Amino acid sequence: MPRIVALMLALCLLAGCAAQKSKGDLLEATLESYASTIRWGNFEDAAAFVDPETLKAHPLTTLDLERYRQLRISGYNAQPARSVGTNEVAVVAEVVLTNNNTQSVRSVLDRQRWRYDEKAKRWWLVTGLPDITQH
Repeated sequence: MPRIVALMLALCLLAGCAAQKSKGDLLEATLESYASTIRWGNFEDAAAFVDPETLKAHPLTTLDLERYRQLRISGYNAQPARSVGTNEVAVVAEVVLTNNNTQSVRSVLDRQRWRYDEKAKRWWLVTGLPDITQH
């Protein structure tokens, strides 16, 4: 019986180690999840990726959300992340937008900066959501 308990304990410890992801794995998963959220045009959910300090300084207004709702995302093409500091990466993404009312298509460059939060063990988007007012 003690042998079975020891085996179960060892399996639990191994499972716990496997569950912890590296910063690189977390970054990859975060960027994929963010891209998927943006591709579906779900900007309210995308706001959950934004650094709380950024949201505090620049809260999403009702007008911002209404502007986002007027658009459909027709494309999202991100370049690979590049390191710009110890716990920071930069990503440049082209976001292709279609206006629901006029059906006009345009694209904006979203220059993202992501910061790894050691305490929360997650990546935060410090540059905020894409600026769809660019021309």
